[in-house]
Amino acid sequence: MKHSSEETQPKTLNSTARAREMESPPENDCCSICHDDFNLPCQANCSHWFCGNCILRVWQHGSALQPCKCPICRRLITLLIPCETTSRDRHEPEVSRVLTSIERYNRLFGGGTQGLIQRLRDLPFFMRRLLRELMDPQRSLPLVFRARMFFALLLSVIYILSPIDIIPEGILGFIGLLDDLLIALIFFLHVAAIYRSALLFRHGGS
Repeated sequence: MKHSSEETQPKTLNSTARAREMESPPENDCCSICHDDFNLPCQANCSHWFCGNCILRVWQHGSALQPCKCPICRRLITLLIPCETTSRDRHEPEVSRVLTSIERYNRLFGGGTQGLIQRLRDLPFFMRRLLRELMDPQRSLPLVFRARMFFALLLSVIYILSPIDIIPEGILGFIGLLDDLLIALIFFLHVAAIYRSALLFRHGGS
């Protein structure tokens, strides 16, 4: 029994380490703004990484009333998520200043209404981060967010398994599966929105 416990612990540590590594900038990469090594890195909702100071300067050089665009893909940046190592160093004055500015940015632009196209484009980013967080046993989403996700999953499964369909499969065949696919897409969009609100709560200074 002791041997089994010792085998399980390294697996848990390895999965935690992999999840944490994926929340850091890629190795041998650099900030696309200053073209130097990442300093206080943060990730935008378009998945690209930047130095915290660099992306904040891009925003400050434009309109302070609008979110800035990603210098790489030109998508609107509506959420900035600092690297975990950056957050751990918050006691340092420079780190605290950058994190405070990121939280202000997120409060300004992270809670606004997102269009369908924006939500679809952000979907892979939020689902990847959510899966990585679920892989990490040392992390846990607040109960209210987990309950909302479970409720959305339950309703989606009930509809998909239900014999009652908006588009009847028995009559239209494969086309009848479209409503099930639509429900699945709505589920993922809803879960991504819930997780986004959790990230905003975590990195918006609330």
